[in-house]
Amino acid sequence: MNNSELRKDIVSGDWIVIAPKRAKKPGQQFIKNKKRAKISPKDCPFEDPQKTGHEKIKLMYKKNGDWLLQIVENKYPAFVHKKICPSIVKNGPYSAVEAIGHHDLLITRNHYRNFGNLNSNDAFLVFRAFQEYYRKLATDKCVAYVSIFHNWGPTAGASVFHPHYQIISIPVVPPDISHSLAGSARYFKNKKECVHCAMIDWERKNKNRIVYENKGAVAFAPFASREPFEIKIFPKKHLSYFEDTSEKDLKFVSEALRTALLKAEINLKDPDYNFFIHTSPVSDKKKHSHYHWHIEIQPKISISGGFELGTGIEITVVDPDDAAKILKK
Repeated sequence: MNNSELRKDIVSGDWIVIAPKRAKKPGQQFIKNKKRAKISPKDCPFEDPQKTGHEKIKLMYKKNGDWLLQIVENKYPAFVHKKICPSIVKNGPYSAVEAIGHHDLLITRNHYRNFGNLNSNDAFLVFRAFQEYYRKLATDKCVAYVSIFHNWGPTAGASVFHPHYQIISIPVVPPDISHSLAGSARYFKNKKECVHCAMIDWERKNKNRIVYENKGAVAFAPFASREPFEIKIFPKKHLSYFEDTSEKDLKFVSEALRTALLKAEINLKDPDYNFFIHTSPVSDKKKHSHYHWHIEIQPKISISGGFELGTGIEITVVDPDDAAKILKK
């Protein structure tokens, strides 16, 4: 790209600016040069979670007498479980709902191996545990949505070096999910097809932004990327609900995520990042068959400024075509 371009997100309808010339702005760096500080396991609270106050084990996978991964209750939860569902409380013109839900951590055994550095089997085990526990949370009548995400590195919000993942169930459908669902429903009503399937078909045909592909999943840099080197990962089959995905398709997706993250680590010199799952809500299940669950990876490359914060229009300084070329090496 020679000039900046406004691009419209096909799902949300949001406008995004792709401005590659801004990458030449003095002092602005987009590929990390500083080596990651590796914290010793000696003082790590997740080497033996039960000794550091994480006694409530929700799920554990073992092998040869030692644990491979475990899901435990977060010691510092944002949402706390109660046996009653929250109600909306009015305070003048304002509304509030008590933060009732579940806030848990999935901790993997190896202190140094983040998701991209797991082997294929261990990566799949993480997703199998996600799904198993998701199904359990979905039986809670107070839960509207289950958010699964991973923060890697301090600028991505990780306070502990040891790889861990968060699973938070909440009594409302979050705004990003609501917007995504609305955009998907709108496209389906007008085109009679899934908006994400249309994206997948175009990207596989065009090939310029594909980062990785296997038999059942595809990873690509989105046409309207909100962040430099953003990656989206989809199961190729139209699957609306993460919890209903077959083991075979889950393996394809976990392998695509593992590979995409490893490529980002190598080619971007190990940036901090977040990844999260977007899926249909637990509530009103039959209503969202038009949706296509997926994973989004957002490396922590740039910082939003006044224009982004003041307008809601993100400026991305790397052409997604160029991002894909770098990432898929």
